[in-house]
Amino acid sequence: MTSNVFSTNSQFLSLHLLETLVAVLPVRDENGAPKSIVYGGTERHMITSQARRRAERVHTRNRANAGLGALAGCRTGVRTREWALITARALASDHGWDMDEAIRTARAVLEATGLKFGDPAKKTVANLTKVLLFAPSDAGTRVAAHVDEQAETIRVWTAEYVAAQAKAATVKGKKGARKSAAPEEQSAGEGEGSESAAADAKLPALPGATRAAVLTALAPRDAVDIALYGRFLAEIADSPNVDGAVQSSHAFTVHEAEQVDDFYAAADDAKLDRKSNALDFLDAADDAGAGMTGYQSLITGTFYRHAVLDRVKLRRNLQAAGMSAQEAEEASVAAETEFVTAFVDAFPEAKKNSTASTGSLPALVLAFEGERPYNYAAAFQAPIDENPVDKDGEGPAGPAAVKRLMKHHAFVSQRRPDIKASHVLTYDPQIDELLSTLEDTGARVVTSAEELTA
Repeated sequence: MTSNVFSTNSQFLSLHLLETLVAVLPVRDENGAPKSIVYGGTERHMITSQARRRAERVHTRNRANAGLGALAGCRTGVRTREWALITARALASDHGWDMDEAIRTARAVLEATGLKFGDPAKKTVANLTKVLLFAPSDAGTRVAAHVDEQAETIRVWTAEYVAAQAKAATVKGKKGARKSAAPEEQSAGEGEGSESAAADAKLPALPGATRAAVLTALAPRDAVDIALYGRFLAEIADSPNVDGAVQSSHAFTVHEAEQVDDFYAAADDAKLDRKSNALDFLDAADDAGAGMTGYQSLITGTFYRHAVLDRVKLRRNLQAAGMSAQEAEEASVAAETEFVTAFVDAFPEAKKNSTASTGSLPALVLAFEGERPYNYAAAFQAPIDENPVDKDGEGPAGPAAVKRLMKHHAFVSQRRPDIKASHVLTYDPQIDELLSTLEDTGARVVTSAEELTA
């Protein structure tokens, strides 16, 4: 039984952020429209936690893989349906296997372990798992190394497995044909023959050593982002699931939603070139008009979002994955720094080129410790009225939201003694000036994301 060595800080790190976005569409529904919720009796724009979590996870992974930040060089995970293809490429490139044989073998091994694949008759999905699998980035390489090491045994098993699959498919096809046939056209003994053929087509079990090697490769191991964000894999009962250490809320506007349906016209360069070189107005008229027109929905607003890191769960996840208590402690401290950095810097990349949405910086980030998570969404249940103050409004949403959030935090902090180590960061000079005018907020102003953690 492993010992537990945990940080002396409080269990939960709560993060709260306000950011103003202008003419963007970071997430949309199946119809291409912005997502929204009704809160406080008014419609608000929403950026889903799923979009946020992916942006933050990928940001952390890319920095680690590039040798940047506190997790530089640490192992991270990949969430994909392409593990059979990744394994096959490793067999071909690292071990010299023929690609067709490599794909056939990789799919058979992973399928026999318990993963379900797409329809073999459809080339686009035949070698893709039916669900996304979040596993360490080197999982395919490790499976390929084992398969090559046990090549003689696995080649024989694969041939038997594929043959049994083909036989089962034939039996299934015949049963389907008989079901569609008229009852009087079926013979009395057909049912018994079908059951016998189905029994003969039973798939051979994957060798135990190979199944163990696959499970080890797919296990979370020391992939820090799996410990942070968790994973759920129902298809393989004995492959461990991970309850993530990070909680994320949906972001929403602190005021009523404001949406613009932007009409756009895309020019056709060839048409414009002909028009500019036309010899008379009749030729020019033939090339009049845009190359393409359409509408896109864009949103503008100040958003509140919230996330929590459970420090105890993070350390337990890493120890359960095989780290010693000391290794888990060191990795957790580094992961916390990168988690905060990603929360501040990462942004969903939808329409990033056409709207430059990923260039935004938050107006305010509030971080503090506590013995339980604290969500301050209630501070914005009444939507901010952006009318001027002299007209009974609160003025622009950004500064008004900062005032509300900090007032809410100061009030709660006086009643919850476990809240401590409060820090606040801003990238807006106007907000910086505003913070200096507020009464005691219970938070210390810092100048970098790294300083937000105690």
